[in-house]
This record gives sequence, structure tokens and C-alpha cells, in this order.
Amino acid sequence: MKRYWIYRGLKVLIVVALAATLFGYLVMSLWNWVVPPITGWHAIGFAQAVALLVLCRVLFGGFRRYGHGWRWRQQMRERWEQMTPQERAQLQVRFGHRCGASRAQTGPSQA
Repeated sequence: MKRYWIYRGLKVLIVVALAATLFGYLVMSLWNWVVPPITGWHAIGFAQAVALLVLCRVLFGGFRRYGHGWRWRQQMRERWEQMTPQERAQLQVRFGHRCGASRAQTGPSQA
């Protein structure tokens, strides 16, 4: 069992290393093709391209894991399906104002 996790970890490490190399080379190539002729800035090397890629990830993307929202949605759907009709009605009344309840659910306003 231990070997399985070691091999799996090595596979993940190799894929991550290949992806970092590929994206680093892509960033370096695009930067050196576009930026120096337009702005007159210097060309960058591979290590600088990878560092720029990490910096952009930190500033604009963060390091959150993708798919978390989908799991949350799936869990809420399962909870909803397990509720009785009375519990669903109570939840709709309780959270209706947060979820954009229509006037038909809350009743028409007297103007």
C-alpha cells in the first residue's frame, strides 16, 4: 500500500514539474515576443518567467482548490432532498430574503 502512494506522489510531482516547465516556457516566449518590442524592456529568462507566473497566481488567482463550490452545492442538494416538505417550507421562509424570493412566495405588498 505504501508503494502505491509513493508512485502516485511521484506521478503527481512529475506532472506538476512538466506543467511548470511548459507554462514557464510559454510565459517566457510570449513575454520576449511581445513586451520588448513594444515597451523596450529587457527580455526575461526561464526562471524569471516562472517567478512571474507564480506572482500572477498569488496576486490574481490565489492558491485555492478548484471544485470546492461544486462539492458544497452537491451536499446542499442532498440535504434538500432529505428534508420533509415542511422543513423545506421553513427554510424557504427563513432564507427567502437572501435568495431573492419572489413576491408570490412572500405575498404581495400593499401599496
